[in-house]
Amino acid sequence: MLTKKWHALALSLGAVASLAVAAPSFAEYPDRAVTMVVPYPPGGTTDILARLVSNRLTDKLGQIFVVENRPGAGGQIGTQSVARSKADGYTIMMGTINTHGINAALFEKLPYRTIEDFAPVSTVADTPNVIIAAKNAPFKNLQEMIAYAKANPGVISFGSTSMGGSPHMSGELLKATAGIDMVHVPYQGGGPMLNDVIGGQIPVGFDNLPSSAGHIDSGTVQGIAVTTKDRWPSFKDMPSVSEAGIDDYEVAAWFGVLAPADTPRPIVEKLSGAIAEILKEDAIVERLATLGARPVGDTPDEMSTRIKAEVDKWTKVVEVNKMERL
Repeated sequence: MLTKKWHALALSLGAVASLAVAAPSFAEYPDRAVTMVVPYPPGGTTDILARLVSNRLTDKLGQIFVVENRPGAGGQIGTQSVARSKADGYTIMMGTINTHGINAALFEKLPYRTIEDFAPVSTVADTPNVIIAAKNAPFKNLQEMIAYAKANPGVISFGSTSMGGSPHMSGELLKATAGIDMVHVPYQGGGPMLNDVIGGQIPVGFDNLPSSAGHIDSGTVQGIAVTTKDRWPSFKDMPSVSEAGIDDYEVAAWFGVLAPADTPRPIVEKLSGAIAEILKEDAIVERLATLGARPVGDTPDEMSTRIKAEVDKWTKVVEVNKMERL
């Protein structure tokens, strides 16, 4: 009888040991390089923030975080590639308000599911969009720009970082709320658009503030207004759109890290925790401020709630403004 009991106990302990061996260990994550996909070209805000965060994650977690730019189709190509990647934490992305908000409202069909195909990790930063103008533009502030547009309907061309991105939508919303007619010129990212505004090829651009901040400071472009309700702390001399009398106007952009759906929760939480710690570092806070951004560092659940709210918000904007879906 005793022998049988010991035999049964040995079998039970063996089964437990087998489960322990078979169960994945996340304590060692990451044990090799991690790819952070940026679904836009180099030089724009998404790229800048991805490299900033990746560099610190490399230092903090002991493995290289490599930024890989996969631009195209308003962020859809890179975003789709992450949705289809193995859910093991070794392919993640820097998503945005448009890859995980506006696109769901504006495009008839996306090659990925905004909610179901991703595991939110953490929002990295918030930033306003900004209206910039070429130095040779026939206006120096937003009031003059609106007056010029009303007097010359369809004459002003405005550039944006992509078709359907938050800068584009910022321009479309201004057209609707200010009652003006401008022609949209989409670009493949902030860098090419900025080059044409700086060169005077187009008079107006809508951009994320971080990628335009240096050009505004250096005077190569005019900073006309930020798209938030109030002035932005790091650019207090630049008025907000509402100061020009457009009361129903507000757009704020966000950037955050996401992984493929079904990425193990311990990995998601490890990344989220590391990002939250990074965003509290004085050097990072100061660097974001110089870019015109403010750190967030929310939890996976909080980011998930935010994404759902963004989809609802922009769906209503498209409906109210009777915008044709792409």
